Amino acid sequence: MRRIVVVCLLLLAAGPSQAQEVIRLARIADIPDQYVGGEMLRAVYARLNIKLKFEDVPGKRALALSSTGQVDGEVQRIGTLSRDYPTLIQVTPAINYIEPAVFTTKLQFDVAGWNSIRDYSIGIVRGVGSSEAGTRGMTRVTATTSLDNMVKMLDADRFDVMVTDLFSGLAAVKKLNLQARIHPLSPPLERISIYHHLHERHRDLVPKVGRMIEQMETSGELARLRETLIKQVLSGM
Repeated sequence: MRRIVVVCLLLLAAGPSQAQEVIRLARIADIPDQYVGGEMLRAVYARLNIKLKFEDVPGKRALALSSTGQVDGEVQRIGTLSRDYPTLIQVTPAINYIEPAVFTTKLQFDVAGWNSIRDYSIGIVRGVGSSEAGTRGMTRVTATTSLDNMVKMLDADRFDVMVTDLFSGLAAVKKLNLQARIHPLSPPLERISIYHHLHERHRDLVPKVGRMIEQMETSGELARLRETLIKQVLSGM
């Protein structure tokens, strides 16, 4: 009997050390590129025997959760995030990239950077740093609560153009069956590298994740995974 008890105690003691670590990340809800970035990170963390869980919330709420340590970090954000949220540490190299693009219903013009939309009324998603930074100082900007809401507002002519990353915009327009009404203009406003961020309590984990991202980037695995995920999202709608 004593031997059975000892064996059970040893098994209980060994259990926690063998349990897979879990990292919880804030992910902006209903933004397709955030889903893609999250799945790319899932593959990265799996190599480190760490499981990811996501909290899907609006952009501003995501930053409130991650910067105060209520979750462990952000899936992906622009590179200047740590300047405004110093508790969040940028993991390098970049995990993904976005191409902010202009979508409209009626207009036709060649896009030449952010200044080329300054004179129009513009919709953006609140809490998306690239859109907020690109339209800073512009006078007719409406911040919407979600990408789907922004697409519907553009369809209702609430503003002249909307700005979101090209892939996410195409996915949202297709999801709402508005391809005949809403179209992107060319070229994209810019290409922006975006980075995974971890809360400062995970400072020791940052270089490990960074090295794994670099290895998977060098091998081409991350690029192939990104392409596959984007095709899955666009074909599944």
